[in-house]
Amino acid sequence: MLRTGLIASKVGNSSYFAADGKNTQVTILKVDECIVSNIKTIDKHGYNAVQLASIETNKDISKIKKPQRKIFSSIKINPKKILKEFRVDNENILEIGTKLNVDHFKVDQFIDVSSVSIGKGFAGVMKRHNFGGLRASHGVSISHRSHGSTGQNQDPGRVFKGKKMAGRMGNKKVTKQNLKVIDIDTTNNLLIIKGSIPGKKNSIIYLKDSVKR
Repeated sequence: MLRTGLIASKVGNSSYFAADGKNTQVTILKVDECIVSNIKTIDKHGYNAVQLASIETNKDISKIKKPQRKIFSSIKINPKKILKEFRVDNENILEIGTKLNVDHFKVDQFIDVSSVSIGKGFAGVMKRHNFGGLRASHGVSISHRSHGSTGQNQDPGRVFKGKKMAGRMGNKKVTKQNLKVIDIDTTNNLLIIKGSIPGKKNSIIYLKDSVKR
């Protein structure tokens, strides 16, 4: 059963001590109020989805692009930084203006988390793909950390797409599945999630119910 998720921002990592004294490494997420700003239906758009608006922006509404300005003005809210669609089932379509918060999820529930991983710049194959490198002895001429040969013979005579080579590392959309909600702080709108979550501090995080569990 598909239902909408939430938009959050990453506060940072911490330790969580349970009632029995066990220590768990967790990630803390801040959930600003998520407001349903638009809906998509099969009859009109070909699919069912709920669009959420969240995270306050300092931009004046006159600086917002007209299509987005229309969304905010129609439901009479301040401009938001993030607009995100979540696919839902027909029975889980919400009314425009509905407000969602951390209590959308429950303690001990499993969720899937998506974000953009930390960018690490241009990296060689040993760092990026865990290559062993070339021999560190005589006969290797100042190319100990290189990837070696990448092509073939005359046929096909080219390097295949997707070949593991040096290149930009990180800065990609990453989804981690089956992360457990350890605790929920409804007063401060915080979610305590077991384990690590991709992205640096203040990264935008998209949360939804676990697909596999």
